[in-house]
Amino acid sequence: MRALACVLFLSPISARAQRPEARIDVEHYVIDAEINPRTQDLEATAQVRFQATEEEARSATFELHNGLQVSQVVGEHDEPIAFDRTNENFSVRLSFPSAVAKGQAGVVRFAYRGRLAGKEESPVWGINFAAIHEDFGYLMYPARWFPVSGYTADRFTAEIHITVPAGYKVLASGIGTSEAVTSDKIRFSFKATQPSFPGSIAIVRGEAVRVQANGVSTELYFRGETAEMARAYGETAGKAMTFLTGLYGLAPQANLAVVQTEAGAPNGYSAPGLVFLSPSAIGRQVNARLLVNQFARQWWGQLFSSATRNHLWITNGMARYAELLWMREASGPGALETEVRDNYVEALTSSEAPLIQSGRLEDYSPEFWAATAGKGAAIYHMLKHVIGDDAFARLIKEFPEKYAWKSVYTDDFRAMAEAISGRNLQGFFIQWIESSGAPEFTMEYTVYRTQGGFRIMGKINQDLDTFRMPVTLKIETEGNPEFQDIEVVGASSDFVVDTFGKPKNIVVDPNNDLLRYDDKMRIAVAIRRGEQFVEIGEFVEALKEYQRALDVNRYSSLAHYRIAEVFFIQRNYQSAANEFREALNGDLEPKWTEVWSHINLGKIFDLTTQRDRAVNEYNLAIRTKDNTQGAQEEAAKYLREPYQRPAQTN
Repeated sequence: MRALACVLFLSPISARAQRPEARIDVEHYVIDAEINPRTQDLEATAQVRFQATEEEARSATFELHNGLQVSQVVGEHDEPIAFDRTNENFSVRLSFPSAVAKGQAGVVRFAYRGRLAGKEESPVWGINFAAIHEDFGYLMYPARWFPVSGYTADRFTAEIHITVPAGYKVLASGIGTSEAVTSDKIRFSFKATQPSFPGSIAIVRGEAVRVQANGVSTELYFRGETAEMARAYGETAGKAMTFLTGLYGLAPQANLAVVQTEAGAPNGYSAPGLVFLSPSAIGRQVNARLLVNQFARQWWGQLFSSATRNHLWITNGMARYAELLWMREASGPGALETEVRDNYVEALTSSEAPLIQSGRLEDYSPEFWAATAGKGAAIYHMLKHVIGDDAFARLIKEFPEKYAWKSVYTDDFRAMAEAISGRNLQGFFIQWIESSGAPEFTMEYTVYRTQGGFRIMGKINQDLDTFRMPVTLKIETEGNPEFQDIEVVGASSDFVVDTFGKPKNIVVDPNNDLLRYDDKMRIAVAIRRGEQFVEIGEFVEALKEYQRALDVNRYSSLAHYRIAEVFFIQRNYQSAANEFREALNGDLEPKWTEVWSHINLGKIFDLTTQRDRAVNEYNLAIRTKDNTQGAQEEAAKYLREPYQRPAQTN
């Protein structure tokens, strides 16, 4: 089989029983912290009110950043509570002196402190979500800078009090006030009264750039070289919020603060009313897609959220799909088609496990985003194709309204989709949420002449037994093309189509609406997997993926080019040159492989002291007139001065 169809042998509809319930349900935090930007220290207490969700909760586990050390945990009446700290999984396990009965409220209070300089091990490997510096700071919810139970799933309300030296300002979710504590300290207080994920704060200095655009007011705190981008981002923020409000209804908080973080932080992170952007993500041109993605999470992720991490496709998928809808709005339907295909490639790089098992994927890993965001967005696009544009528009507007300030399951989303569309979507959700893999279609047919024209009798084959979806056929005739939807069920489906004009060719899924394999997709997926391995330095695995692409199409210029890049990184220049030549002799898809193959051959000849041959390659690059990724400037640069390789660092 070319694609896995690994159906879960669990309840075919409900996934609520697939993960054990947490022992406690956190309801409310009262956090009181003092932050010293000069020493990068934080000292805090966090009072947690919770309810037991088991018959008897004798213990509970919280996650807390390893840079923070717990000095004491006490109960509601200051009785000491025993705890164990495990740095391996950033956890603090509490053992209650007496059991908390199911439904009974409990209160614990943590006292802790530590230094968060941004160099400590992060709970999310390789990404900094917390850092305190002398001129700015950020503490995001994923950093677990306060004790967290039910990460990304257990919603809560909060009162947060942050004391900082005079001259600093604190931003956080909720209604805020401030007061002077002493002549040199200010206390900022915030109340978040609706259950969500309000535990992210920013520490800033100076005044915000305030931009009013499209009726939306945005405060932007950018620093250094990116400060000049603040006004442009504010203008785009107004357009993005107006666009998203048209899709999802009124925002839970229309006016947002956008705060710059630093290198090593995530490209973007969205908290209620507050969005964090890294300097590289801000860039020199407005990254509208990133803004749209993060702003969409004000609805899909904050206004409501997934009940467990197995249902994160609902929110992460919609945030990604919002980007694609924005591209259609900004650049037309052609842009959407291109973006959908690229998204499908990403979705298929992680196809081993069903989406309903995505809770086991490492947070923020490529596999996590490929599944929950890439495949999630693909599901939304296919669902729109199945139920129609009008029903889909109603669905994504009414769903946030109905489930405001609540947690949701896939069942909830499916129920509303069925109610609005009037269709039974059980098969659709089983295929795309509870199963893995994607179909690959083949077709056989015969054309007969009839009194009124022509009749096509055929069969569509694919290898997923559980598959059931309408598939569009495009019949190219001597006249105008004709289209017909065929309900494909199981491995083989017969069809009969009558046409007036003589059929010349039949195309399955002409608009590429379905997440499916064909030769081009198989090549693209293998190359993307190879690129992912290169990003983490796994060059042997990358070469295996690129070879899989060549097994499908030996003339794939992109596959040869990527292999050449790996050899170039490894300083195997002869092999790299061979592969760049193969790229030039291939299908030249995409077109930029031509100009950059010439440039890289020029670099290789410069390194091997063959300047005349290098100059010839740079001139060939310039003759292509292709300026993808600044290729023309790059070629001109090395025509003036030979390429010098950077010093090796390891």
